[in-house]
Amino acid sequence: MRSALLSIRPLIVAAFVLASAGGCHNVPRAGVPLVPDAHRLQRDIAFLADDRLEGRATGSAGNDTAAAYIARREASLGLQPLSIDTSRAECRVVLLPASCRTYLQRFVARGPELAHAGHPEGVPTQNVVALVPGRDPALAGEYVVIGAHFDHLGRSTAGAMDPEAGSAIRNGADDNASGTAAILELARLLAARPTRRSVVVASFSGEELGLLGSQWFVDHPPVPLDSVDVMLNFDMVGRLKNERLIVYGVSTATELPAIVIAANVAPAFDLKAVGDGYGPSDQSSFYAKGIPVLHFFTDLHEDYHRATDDAAKIDSVGEARVVAMAERVVRAVADRDARLTPVRVAAPAPVMTSGSTQGSNVYLGSIPDMSGGDEPGLKLSGVRGGSPADLGGLKAGDVIVEFGGKMVKDIYSYSEALYAHKPGDHVEVVFLRGGERHTTTVTLGTRGQ
Repeated sequence: MRSALLSIRPLIVAAFVLASAGGCHNVPRAGVPLVPDAHRLQRDIAFLADDRLEGRATGSAGNDTAAAYIARREASLGLQPLSIDTSRAECRVVLLPASCRTYLQRFVARGPELAHAGHPEGVPTQNVVALVPGRDPALAGEYVVIGAHFDHLGRSTAGAMDPEAGSAIRNGADDNASGTAAILELARLLAARPTRRSVVVASFSGEELGLLGSQWFVDHPPVPLDSVDVMLNFDMVGRLKNERLIVYGVSTATELPAIVIAANVAPAFDLKAVGDGYGPSDQSSFYAKGIPVLHFFTDLHEDYHRATDDAAKIDSVGEARVVAMAERVVRAVADRDARLTPVRVAAPAPVMTSGSTQGSNVYLGSIPDMSGGDEPGLKLSGVRGGSPADLGGLKAGDVIVEFGGKMVKDIYSYSEALYAHKPGDHVEVVFLRGGERHTTTVTLGTRGQ
């Protein structure tokens, strides 16, 4: 019965999209401008980053509460639920009752970090998935996906940059309540004025454990993956500084560089456009399937993966500007006559999720500058006090170019070099400081200690 349901699902979704096209419930009131609302962004972030949700760790009650909140917000915006509740017998038929549709895409998250934490069988969790139907019947069966992860570290020190804080709540206001709020605000704007193509709004769980939610989404897509034109990811977009906005993935489709540049209107960002579609967030799951991607990011900061990443530090006005630019990108793609021209690579680069150690507990204490430099190497935005990196004399602004005899060109080659070692290893690190080459030896530590 399950295989039969999967075979008819694309037909069900297509019929649903066409029937819903133009049926928008979020019509703007006369005189109310359709612009991103910083107050809405701040309100959503404040709820998701409240102590009562205890950091939204995947599989936790706080994570479930966050998912329920996102679903309620999407319902209030008039978005259409896109998943099917196949746990009920009456929902395993061709003609589905309306009650079978749900915003929650349930799955069991499994991974090495969960196994290490005593959950080898995994933990139940859910993505939240909704639809803004396209207004053009000829294009409504094609999709733009906007996505963000809503999980964070909870009280765990795994992946935390402040393990000395113990079980303190790590609320993840910027990482990634900010991204979740961004796609909710984008959904409001798009529902009020739909694009020609349909837009899927996807909130992912399990990102901090290895992109688990986005991987589940692309392995169990609620719409045909070959009908997805582009995926826009939002991860840490709430701490705009010095007008710097980083957009990854601009080289994943022939048309994207021009689209992104055209969307950066006055007052323009100091835009750092990076071509690669792979990176330490959920867009990688889509790019691995050959789908063009963009990842919006306002850079790392001193509160990354710490208990100090709280809602009071969010720049909601700056985030509203990011949403405005992203909306221009979405509309430019979703209203095109033709689809984008994907640019694919032969094989995926190794991906490290934000805070994930891919099963390794080796620890240096470096904080990479995720904006990516113009020169080869891994630039550091900082080092954790008392860490092996700190004791080895590394500082913010240093660029690691060799690690343990291996060349470091970017965060991926750095991660491979780091995780080839184990705690206690003595490793020679070559780095640039002010353009001069230096060498130090570090003794690698154990993450969480």
